[in-house]
Amino acid sequence: MTLDPSPDLAEVTHLLQPLSGEMEPVLASLHARLARDAQLLHTLDVAYRVVDSPVGKLLLAATDRGIVRVAFERENHTDILQILANTISPRILEAPARLEDAARQLDEYFSGTRKEFDLVLDFRLSRGFRLNVLQHLPRIAYGETESYADVARAAGSPNAVRAVGSACATNPIPVIVPCHRVVKSDGSFGGYLGGADAKRALLTLEAA
Repeated sequence: MTLDPSPDLAEVTHLLQPLSGEMEPVLASLHARLARDAQLLHTLDVAYRVVDSPVGKLLLAATDRGIVRVAFERENHTDILQILANTISPRILEAPARLEDAARQLDEYFSGTRKEFDLVLDFRLSRGFRLNVLQHLPRIAYGETESYADVARAAGSPNAVRAVGSACATNPIPVIVPCHRVVKSDGSFGGYLGGADAKRALLTLEAA
């Protein structure tokens, strides 16, 4: 999928529509070349790909600054891409190779062989106290949890428990930035952008 590409790219985006049978390898080759050319011509600002996971299909998006968005299927990937086009740049293209490292690390995480991510992140979609919260979350160790109150104190505003909940609920890079490790003071899960089942699955994976 492309969103408002440059004129040169627009001439070939019709080639990116799903085809079947013997044309699929040709389509894949054309798509890969388009992604490479867009990168070389600096006409690609946001690259994305979709990966399968135990918590459903995940949309991964990256800018030249790093991973900017991870979205659950329930968020509607098409809507997320449109939001990225509106907030970052309309020059968006599916470019799986640009996100190969992120996809590999996520696969290792879900298979239980990776406990922390080594990826450059682009936090431009968060600011202020929400950004403070998100920057703290990777410090919560794999297999551990903190309460919303704990995170509020760590982020420098002990009374901002509700704001911590809001920051977690709007975390643009879930899983990689582990807001699933934040729970209520009584140990219950609390809300989660990916849904209660996804949060349970992630915490169960890390507790194994």
